[in-house]
Amino acid sequence: MLRPLITTLCLFAAPALAQTTPSQAEVAAYDGLHRAAHEGNVAEIRRLASEGADVNARDRRRRTPAHVAAFASNDDALQALGEAGADMNALEHQAYDVVTIAAVADDPELMSLAIALGNDPGLVTSPYDGTALIAAAHLGHDEVVRRLIAAGAPLDHVNNLGWTALIEAVILGDGGPTHQACVRALIEAGANPTIADRDGTTPLEHARARGFDAIATVIDAAN
Repeated sequence: MLRPLITTLCLFAAPALAQTTPSQAEVAAYDGLHRAAHEGNVAEIRRLASEGADVNARDRRRRTPAHVAAFASNDDALQALGEAGADMNALEHQAYDVVTIAAVADDPELMSLAIALGNDPGLVTSPYDGTALIAAAHLGHDEVVRRLIAAGAPLDHVNNLGWTALIEAVILGDGGPTHQACVRALIEAGANPTIADRDGTTPLEHARARGFDAIATVIDAAN
């Protein structure tokens, strides 16, 4: 019964990571800080901010310039926006913050910068009330997972699907080296392996059912 259940639930989980990057049309229409953030124009960001431009202005999808800088992987622009007082904890229309955008993009440097600028690594984000750690574990972004753990991200947050980061690393992963590394990092940091999903199935049981022997061994050692 596990495999049909996982397949069904994955159909619901996938949209949680379907972030909306600014389209070409949106970028073409940008002006002011949104354009400067997308282009990585630090001098323009500083000029506009010094003249009183709203560093937390929103586009039609409620993206701030900081969100735009994150989607464009413009570290220097993000730094300039942070120095100008931009709110790193702002959520766009799908409830993503800069840290979660960077986590999904597997951009650990920008993510760490956002945290240094005040972005809470444990912020509840996405339509599924998850966290950046859950998203990164889902995708097997092991360096991001390690940095989030080091920054104090909550290990056992349960999203509105009933899943923790450890559960997602197993049931939405491929069992390969990066997902193994995510599971290992979570377990070594103290993630609770006994937290089950809504059907009462534990991460260990999911790993065994999927034939992820290496992951099962790591989890079993923590029980």
